Amino acid sequence: MTPARNAAIWYAPDGFDPGKGVNGRRMAGESLLRGWFRHAEVSEWVALTHGPSDGAAFTALAADLGRGIAARTVRLDGAKGIAPVGTVFFSGPNFAGETWRRENFGATAYSICGVTHTISTKAVMEGAWHLRASPQTEWDAVICTSQAVRAAVGMQMDLIDDFLARRFGGVVPPRPQLPVIPLGVDCDEFRRDPAAGAALREELGIAEWDVAALIVARLSPHEKFDPLPVYVALQRAQEGAGRRLHLVLYGDFPDDYSRKVFLASAGEVMPDVPLHHLPHRDAGRRLAALSASDIFLFPIDNLQESFGIAPVEAMAAGLPVIASDWDGIRDTVDGGAGIRVRTTGARPEHVEMTGRRYHGGTDSYVQYLSQVSAVTSIDLADLAEAVRALMLDDGLRARMGAAARERARSLFDWSAVVPQMQDLFADLDARRRAAVAADHPPIPGRLPVAPSPMAYFEAFPTELLAKDAVFLWQGGAVPVERALALRNYAATRRQFELPGDVDRVAEGLRGAGQATARDLAAVTGFGVLKVERCLLWLSKYGYAAQGG
Repeated sequence: MTPARNAAIWYAPDGFDPGKGVNGRRMAGESLLRGWFRHAEVSEWVALTHGPSDGAAFTALAADLGRGIAARTVRLDGAKGIAPVGTVFFSGPNFAGETWRRENFGATAYSICGVTHTISTKAVMEGAWHLRASPQTEWDAVICTSQAVRAAVGMQMDLIDDFLARRFGGVVPPRPQLPVIPLGVDCDEFRRDPAAGAALREELGIAEWDVAALIVARLSPHEKFDPLPVYVALQRAQEGAGRRLHLVLYGDFPDDYSRKVFLASAGEVMPDVPLHHLPHRDAGRRLAALSASDIFLFPIDNLQESFGIAPVEAMAAGLPVIASDWDGIRDTVDGGAGIRVRTTGARPEHVEMTGRRYHGGTDSYVQYLSQVSAVTSIDLADLAEAVRALMLDDGLRARMGAAARERARSLFDWSAVVPQMQDLFADLDARRRAAVAADHPPIPGRLPVAPSPMAYFEAFPTELLAKDAVFLWQGGAVPVERALALRNYAATRRQFELPGDVDRVAEGLRGAGQATARDLAAVTGFGVLKVERCLLWLSKYGYAAQGG
């Protein structure tokens, strides 16, 4: 279990805890972390965190899920401390800021590996620009969750590199690696529960002979799929079928507008297909919905979707999938596990102004997605035909469901995905070790995007503290610790130095009468810079003054 196949998880609850608000990114992050703890072959769990509270949360997770393997946490401001582990895993694609953090230690200090989720937001697209303009290296990587995402990210990097070459001349540096590794699931969590499924069918009034088609998604016509064309196709599939079709929508509406679009139109557009809405409650309710259903539908027509974990979960539950031929769904649903329905999109010139208005701040993200969705079509005849075929052929549903279950377990279970991630980490580690260290040494405080505040604002004060300045003890109206308590820096959850440490420096200066920071460092055992920060504060409050 070589450290080269391990990675330090950049851990903050916002990226991994759906309790902070349910969204695809957090749910995928939580699933990945659980899969990592369950299947990674490592000798230790390592996390990079902002501080003790996040570190304690990671350690608790590791104790709960980590198979008895010890956990270690490292603060982000000392990121080089992840060694001997050589890679940081960041749960998103926008890690330009982390490359600047690494620059404090040198470009070969460690590798950084991110992963894509939604790639349609302005923040993500601008993040690709920032990444290419940062000290990113070829021993870094952005995991692309599908071939379609890889094509999109690669196309944007082509545009960025062409612009940089034209703007500044010369050759642009190597890109990060862009491997395709899918998101994973724990297939065992989606093992069908026949009793729960039967109970839910009875609750909804779905007879044994009826066919239930299920959609699990965020129920937003802007950010997931337009329901009305789907209703048209389902009505066509139902007409003359001799068997009753039901549509079950599992998920939440983000707003009243979405609720009206999904529910108010159904009776008018598909009068012969009963519609059942199940709000998201918990994993058990979602499993009951999967267990009660015969077909899974995923009719995506939206840029917000880039992989689609829901079809993989449905496949793990043994459901045949009918999905739009869209983005990462091409990688997940094949002809054995289901049917993909042809989609037609606008040409670039049709929506050039749409992109310009969104990136210029005139249009919102929802407006951007909605306008592109409006000119994206799913072939309704093919969709109706696919639904009708699976409605009427029990044997076909059974064969596709079995193939889907096997495909999910062999390709998308975390037991299959985590080893691919570890292979990537080992590859990045080898590339980094083979690289020649950057020819310029790191200069802390002089990074172009993150200079030290008093390098950036050097011209603001009359002067900067001179090295080896002599300080004289002046005394004060109240004890040092009392002044610190009155000022209460701790209320901001950040202190420039601990009160007890400031007091120790004060006592050292009081005893000496006058001293340099170097003198007091020898007395207190603190570093010179720490002592100087304390002396600056003592001067600010009149306890000390610089001597002649």
